[in-house]
Amino acid sequence: MAHSATSRQPPAAQPSGLVRGLSLTDSVLLMVGGIIGSGIFLTAGQVAAAVHKPLFFLGVWLVGGLISLLACIAFAEMATMFPEAGGQYVFLREAYGEFPAFLYGWMIFTVGQSGTIAALAVGFADYFGAVLPFASAHVPILKILGCTLTRGDIVAICAIVLLTTINVLGVKRGSALINVATWAKFAAIGCFVLLGLAIGHGHWSNYAVSIPADQPVTLGHVISGFGVALIGVFWAFDGWVYVTWVAGEIKNPQRVLPRALVLGLLLVGVIYLLINAVYLYALPITQVAKEETIAQAAAVTLFSSSAARWLSATIALSCFGAMSCAILSSARVSFAMARDGAFFHAMGRLHPRYRTPALSLVALSAWAIVLALSGSFDQLYTYVMFMMVLSYLAAVAGLFVLRRTQPDTPRPYRCTGYPYLPALYVLMAGAWALNSVVTRPKETLIGIGIVFLGAPFYFFWRRQLKHHPRELKEFD
Repeated sequence: MAHSATSRQPPAAQPSGLVRGLSLTDSVLLMVGGIIGSGIFLTAGQVAAAVHKPLFFLGVWLVGGLISLLACIAFAEMATMFPEAGGQYVFLREAYGEFPAFLYGWMIFTVGQSGTIAALAVGFADYFGAVLPFASAHVPILKILGCTLTRGDIVAICAIVLLTTINVLGVKRGSALINVATWAKFAAIGCFVLLGLAIGHGHWSNYAVSIPADQPVTLGHVISGFGVALIGVFWAFDGWVYVTWVAGEIKNPQRVLPRALVLGLLLVGVIYLLINAVYLYALPITQVAKEETIAQAAAVTLFSSSAARWLSATIALSCFGAMSCAILSSARVSFAMARDGAFFHAMGRLHPRYRTPALSLVALSAWAIVLALSGSFDQLYTYVMFMMVLSYLAAVAGLFVLRRTQPDTPRPYRCTGYPYLPALYVLMAGAWALNSVVTRPKETLIGIGIVFLGAPFYFFWRRQLKHHPRELKEFD
């Protein structure tokens, strides 16, 4: 049963012990740094192969950004209602009750964000090794329990441990690192775009080239292709929700959160359109569709083969910054779950000196290391991407529920265009989800199965809360 407006105190009356130290600038950079990881440097080929035409190729990035923006403005209202650690987990809990919220948090911890951290760590190690040959990712160095560890594995582990340690030492330290990495990322991407268009060896005639179709193209084919392409686009945009997860540590969250969500996503959308425009300037879409490492291929074409190392450094930096954002923010979801008695109790505790969810940070990162070493993170994340978008759909739909069940809860920001724009998001995301079920039934079913594997654990933790309420509610 969903919580009523009187069933729990307003968030401001619930001191969690977290330090509100993040400004608007910190929040925007956290959001942008978390979104721009490796996706934009890798997914363009899959998107191009699905849509065939340059105009559609750029259009699907625009559409994906606008759809995400519709979700952002809905999230902004709920974030100002509940400016607590956990963000979307809290929205789902308030709208639908604890079990759906738990399944979301379970997905985030077991695959969603642990898999993201693992993927970013492995990506960082690969590109770091391309820049510095002594750290070449695929050189084996030792065997442990029958498993061979490579230099890349060691680099990935060290990166996760370093970033986790910095985030344990305080939210301001973690945020400062993110700010530096994100500004450096802006500079590197800006050079790629400006120099590529100004002095790069590209051709505007590439915009007139399309991928030949094997059969007559119908409207249905175009719509289906757009839906498939949006999978990669949504993955590249994923991470905008991070800023809601750290709402409990943002200064003046009722004012800052709506601005951070909208400004951050608009900034990312502009950057993505510019980068993809440069890809098409460098290569015809027929070649873009064949490239797995599109950014590297475009850089070599625009400049020279020596540009590959410079671009590898840019991608390594991008992965490193995004990994830091993911570690800092994701741990707040499991922290909030533990505070509700729906996860390991110890993960709801704060470090006595630094006031950070230290055990939640360590546990999430440790599991990410396991996934990174196992090599299974990529496939697992592919399976739950459908469920991630479905969780956004459920949260936006939850705004309608909360308007009805909690009409008196203060709303410092009210969703722009309500009810039409949130309803449009629900319809569009629902259509995408249906298209995913039809075109990729295996992946969607496995994703649903992974999420519902958490159900027995939920009932175990709720049983523990019932029998030991005092122990599970005393934290600091």
